[in-house]
Amino acid sequence: MVRQSLNAGRRRLLLAGGAGAALSACGSLPPPQERAPLARPAPELAAAAPPAPREFRAAWVATVANIDWPSQPGLSAEQQITEMRAILDRAVALKLNALILQIRTSADAFYDSRLEPWSEYLSGQQGRSPGYDPLALWIPEAHQRGLELHAWFNPFRARQSGAKSAPAPSHLSQTRPDWVKRYGDQLWLDPGEPGAAEHTLAVFRDVLQRYDVDGIHIDDYFYPYPVPQPGSDPAAKLELDFPDEPAWQRYVQGGGKLGRADWRRQNVDELVQRLHQLIRSTKPWVRFGISPFGLPKPALRPEGIAGFSQYDKLYADVERWLHEGWLDYLVPQLYWPRAQRAQAFAPLLDYWNAQNRQGRHIWAGLFTSRITPADKAEGWPVEEITAQIAHCRQAYPGSGHAHFSMVALSQNRRGLSEALQRELYAEPALVPATPWLEAGGPAAPQLAVQETGPAQLRLQLRPGPGKPVLRYALWQRRAGQWRFSTTQEAELLLERAGLEALVVSALDRVGNEGPRAALRLMAD
Repeated sequence: MVRQSLNAGRRRLLLAGGAGAALSACGSLPPPQERAPLARPAPELAAAAPPAPREFRAAWVATVANIDWPSQPGLSAEQQITEMRAILDRAVALKLNALILQIRTSADAFYDSRLEPWSEYLSGQQGRSPGYDPLALWIPEAHQRGLELHAWFNPFRARQSGAKSAPAPSHLSQTRPDWVKRYGDQLWLDPGEPGAAEHTLAVFRDVLQRYDVDGIHIDDYFYPYPVPQPGSDPAAKLELDFPDEPAWQRYVQGGGKLGRADWRRQNVDELVQRLHQLIRSTKPWVRFGISPFGLPKPALRPEGIAGFSQYDKLYADVERWLHEGWLDYLVPQLYWPRAQRAQAFAPLLDYWNAQNRQGRHIWAGLFTSRITPADKAEGWPVEEITAQIAHCRQAYPGSGHAHFSMVALSQNRRGLSEALQRELYAEPALVPATPWLEAGGPAAPQLAVQETGPAQLRLQLRPGPGKPVLRYALWQRRAGQWRFSTTQEAELLLERAGLEALVVSALDRVGNEGPRAALRLMAD
């Protein structure tokens, strides 16, 4: 930090904003005729600086089965917090700009909830408090580092197959067993039960109202992935039907006209649509994202694409959600290598972009954890993931991607993180703007440059009038080259040597960029 007792006679301060600039005294200054200007307003440079780089760079932080965090159940609060900060610091070092944190895995909670019990993946016992509120700490710790934090929910799963803890008395399997169905070795909320859907929406509402999340995120678990009928011939591929007979019969007896498959899809459609409406009416700046299974419905597939149908098996009509604009971003799980023809990466990415009639964000979901540790022979080469990212950039500039999951980046598997830092993530990027949520950016910021010594300058950033500012985009020109960075700080210390110009713009909560302010530094 700069000492407050700086020699007042050496300080020179200039303020610049979008509508002009004004010199301001700071302490006891020599008369203007004795003082060389430190910088001058330079509106012509505002357009000379390049556009702010945009790319969604995210990683999922999976908590189910302790995939990413915490590393095992039963750690102390201090150990969990240490691991949390290590993940956040690795994300910053990689120049990611968002994390997607799983906070509800199985009708449980990674936050202080009155609706559902604490997750067993925290303490080892469902319903046992970890001694602090993890989500209440993840959010400010992420924001302090310039990272977005998106809250990831599983809307219908009620017990995961690897769960070990007995259910807490407050778990829905105990309080509302009529909503909960056993399917294979898991428990699921029945999407056809109106009470189950209302409860799930209440969980989303509770988090939206009490936590400063940047996004609400759901993945590919709607109706469960099918499991074989017990005792059936595997060659026959007979599947166990989801046990929703009571809800189905009520629908039929109430005059429902849809077939059972279409009725199931309607149940999921209604949850997605109502969740979208809930977010808009509660905190309209929060983005709603879905990461579905990556293959299209069979009737619309590109030539050569084949495989599992989420439309027919999970009852997820993802194309409809995209066509209706019931989401802000789609992250299809494109979890196959580029050369795998039946699930080829590039045609699938093209397909989802072609379906994007409402102009929503399409960001590729990458199976980064298929890069295994170096002591395991199987797995993908690092070049598979870096090539997929490069393809996204070339085909859809300014789009983005998300890594599943953070563990592969944290472990730097096969030098993956080093390769990203060295090549694809050499410079930071802003999350793409979501202008359909909110129009216009903030006013141009006010800039103040002050000498703090022969080698440093202090840059002070102040928002202009009107719209609140979330962060600033900053360009520094040295030796004729612009260098981009972002900050949420009000003051920055900059190296004086070689600094020729500064350009700064302000961004709002949904990423809209306002007008730029610019200064030209004068030679000493």
